[in-house]
Formats: sequence, C-alpha cells, structure tokens
Amino acid sequence: MIYIFMFIAAVFVNNIVLSQFLGICPFLGVSKKVNTAVGMSGAVAFVLTLATIITWLVYTFLLNPFNLGYLQTISFILVIASLVQLVEIVLKKISPALYQSLGVFLPLISTNCCILGVAILVIQKDYNLLESVVYAISTAIGFGLALVLFAGIREQLALLRVPKGMQGMPIALLSAGLLALAFMGFSGIVKL
Repeated sequence: MIYIFMFIAAVFVNNIVLSQFLGICPFLGVSKKVNTAVGMSGAVAFVLTLATIITWLVYTFLLNPFNLGYLQTISFILVIASLVQLVEIVLKKISPALYQSLGVFLPLISTNCCILGVAILVIQKDYNLLESVVYAISTAIGFGLALVLFAGIREQLALLRVPKGMQGMPIALLSAGLLALAFMGFSGIVKL
C-alpha cells in the first residue's frame, strides 16, 4: 500500500516539475509538440530509472561504507552522463527521427536537474532499493505527464490568436503556472 501512496504522491502531489520545480529546462524547451514530448519523456524515464538504481547501488555499496559521501554529486553526474550517452546511441540507431527532433535537448538530459535531484532525494529520504525504483518510475511518469499535458496545451495555443506581446514564451510560462496551480489541487491527498 505504501508504494501506491508513493506513486500518487510522486506523480500528482509532489510532481517533480510542477511542485518541486526540477527539470524546467526540458519542460519548457521540448514541449512544443506532443510527439517530441512523448519521446523526451521516454528517454528521461529510462535514464531516470536506471540512474536512480545505479546511483543507489554506488552510494550504498561504495560511497557510504568507505565514508566517501563527498563524492556523491560527482559520481552521480558521471553515472547520469554515461547513461545519457547510451540513450543517445540507442535512439540514433532505433529512431533517427526522434533523435533529430530531440536535437540538443537529448545531451542536455545529462544536466537535467530532475535526474540528479531524484538520485539525491532517494539517498536523503533513505529509501531501500525497491522504494527507490518505485519513486524513480513514479517521478518519471509525473515528469512525462506534465510534459505531455503542457505540450498539448502549447499545440492548442499555437492554433489560437494570442496577443503579440504574449506570443511564445510569455504565454507558455503563464500556461505552465496555470498547470502547476491545477496540480496544486492534489495537495493533501497523500502525506508521506
């Protein structure tokens, strides 16, 4: 039952983008088309889940036993960067169109603070491996949900007559704020 609450909390109540404000760069940068947002969500979900597992193992079996906690951030960044390279190679081979549409944002996954933030949060909250995996997958789903919803909103906004001063990023930021307010409606559903 705790895993269901953890899932609901990570996806809706404490959404990594709309509530904790991690991963804003890809949220704003790759959200112009739903197809690109879905691809980015998949890539982030893959990297986020694997990075959380590997960083948990690195911290638990290498850094913590040898009192090397001060190497946590740099070792986590190295793990994340390596995984992003793997995703980039696989996407280039499997789906060149998605690889092209993600463009510069694919290598930027390695600097996505959402992934590093989740890896660090898992250690700070002292989750075991199963809780870490559930939290990572839930956070990835929450990130993907927010990204795809926002991309859908931006696609619809592109069809509307928006005042000249509000076109582009101003209306996108306003829409993101309204989406975050909508997600605030889930506050208090689950307390963890």
